[in-house]
Amino acid sequence: YSSRGAMMDNRFATALVIACVLSLISTIYMAASIGTDFWYEYHTLSPAENVSEAGRSVLEEFVSEDADEKTYTDALFRCNGTVGLWRRCITVPKNSHWYSSPETGMTTNCISFSLSDQFMEKYIEPGNHNSGTDLNRTYLWRLQFLLPFVSLGLMCFGALIGLCACACRSLYPAIATGVLHFLAGLCTLGLVGCYVAGIELLHKKLPLPDDVRGEFGWSFCLACVSAPLQFMAAALFIWAARTNRKEFTLLKAYRVA
Repeated sequence: YSSRGAMMDNRFATALVIACVLSLISTIYMAASIGTDFWYEYHTLSPAENVSEAGRSVLEEFVSEDADEKTYTDALFRCNGTVGLWRRCITVPKNSHWYSSPETGMTTNCISFSLSDQFMEKYIEPGNHNSGTDLNRTYLWRLQFLLPFVSLGLMCFGALIGLCACACRSLYPAIATGVLHFLAGLCTLGLVGCYVAGIELLHKKLPLPDDVRGEFGWSFCLACVSAPLQFMAAALFIWAARTNRKEFTLLKAYRVA
């Protein structure tokens, strides 16, 4: 009996340790992706010359509080822009006057999306407030802001349940932890889908110029990796709890017999 019980404990303990490690890694990846600005990147052939031609107007319009979606998107196209969930950034010469040499050095200027920006309506024609509300892009934008925090919240709540399980020396609460991680994985997957759909719809409204190339950045990749890690952690938590309960019941019945 003791050898069988030890073998069971070792197997379940290993599964739980691996699940905890996967959960920790996915949480770190998710937090890093939320806090960085490289979800989508634009690569321009000659950003310095583009800014020099227009003087400081591009930068001034970009950092303005009144900048609408079309204004800052055009700046992102022209100036090697990057976009995150919370900030947008462009790369411009340190001294962007018309008489400055492009080789004077580059600097990155970033502007944060305010909370009102996150819930602001998107328009059918970006920048034209009279064109009507684009409901698809509006709700996709709001979801891509909310879903990552829901995902992190579910994983943190699952971790608290896991700590309670350790304190109680029981594997039964691990099922709840697994379910929460599964829901967190769905939220992360939904976030990735909403972001991709939002970018595609935006580029249909504002096509990329011929000399601009756009691609998903490493922050987006971190979110993509986080989702399968959450699903794997969920599967291990649920497997360990359910299998332990089943084998414990069988072992108890065997002892009684």
